[in-house]
Amino acid sequence: MGAGGRMKDGNSNDDVCKRVPIEKPPFEFSDLKKAIPPHCFKRDLLRSSYYLFRDLIIIFGLYYFAEYYIPLLPKPLAYIAWPMYWFCQGTMFMGLWTLAHDLGHHSFSDYQWLDDTIGFLIHSSFLTPYFSFKYSHRRHHAHAGSIEYDEVFIPKRKADWLYSEFLNNPIGNLFFTLVKELIGLPLYLLVNVHGRKYDRLFASHFNPLGPIFNDSERGQIWLSIGGVFVVAYTLYQAALTNGTNWLICIYGMPYLVFNIHFMMVTFLNHTHPALPHYDSKSWDWMRSALATVDRDYGILNDIFKSVTNAHVIHHFVTTMPHYHMVEATNAIKPILGEYYKYDDTPILKAFWRESKECIYAEPDEGAEDSGVYWYRR
Repeated sequence: MGAGGRMKDGNSNDDVCKRVPIEKPPFEFSDLKKAIPPHCFKRDLLRSSYYLFRDLIIIFGLYYFAEYYIPLLPKPLAYIAWPMYWFCQGTMFMGLWTLAHDLGHHSFSDYQWLDDTIGFLIHSSFLTPYFSFKYSHRRHHAHAGSIEYDEVFIPKRKADWLYSEFLNNPIGNLFFTLVKELIGLPLYLLVNVHGRKYDRLFASHFNPLGPIFNDSERGQIWLSIGGVFVVAYTLYQAALTNGTNWLICIYGMPYLVFNIHFMMVTFLNHTHPALPHYDSKSWDWMRSALATVDRDYGILNDIFKSVTNAHVIHHFVTTMPHYHMVEATNAIKPILGEYYKYDDTPILKAFWRESKECIYAEPDEGAEDSGVYWYRR
């Protein structure tokens, strides 16, 4: 289903949580690159544009339906139609936002200026500072799986009482999960919740002078903030013209659904009982790319541009267009062997399992100096 169908690696429900190997892999990146068909590395502007305009047409069509047809429905039907619109539109928001994420990786076309221009417009429309996210996300890819230097969803330690005690119970876990799903993305962008801890200044995607960015990037961060403020002001004017209820129904509720999708997808990409994290004693780039998991979201794989079911290859080759990633994944799976983690557990079940089982990370008993950390509860 979706972008290339379900991808199995032979795992059953009995061994889906079996730990991946942590020994140095018997293959190099060059081995993986040779196994991938050469065309998978090529960006096709025409094909990429198809996905862009497809998403935009669907989003506009859903808006047109909500604006001009739902108000004509009798109330009982309208009460059903609005939530359907919110879910479908929010899902498409996630798909278009993910396309902008690909633009930030320069996997859309051969023209960096074009990728950045389109990405800036799309991310700004979803109140995401484009260059801010682009640069912090680039550092996530450079340090994925590092318990010290990764940029997002870094496991907490048992010494952190909030995570080892308060969240290790049904009520606390449910509360934290709801907050994360409902407002996790704005909190991450504004105050770096779930992000790397910095010792100096205020880490925020809206702080050009903060520690997330270097001096060469700060001008573009200001531009990103300006883009978000223009969209926010436009939404404010739309609310004054059409009413707050209109803004909530047309944009606010789909944005909430988009936030839920975003937090669930990014959480599940890097959180799994079978995946390790590393400190500086044992981390290397190859291990970081392998500390990810592919999952199956059905038809949403295609809408979400395969960032769900081909995330491992995305960490190996960030500039690969999303429409080639499933083919490339299938090409390298025989080489990766046990180092490749695929989990076909139903998404909601997997999300609840990971939310309960992956509370904090610690080394195994007797291996405190190994530099390898595993999720625990």
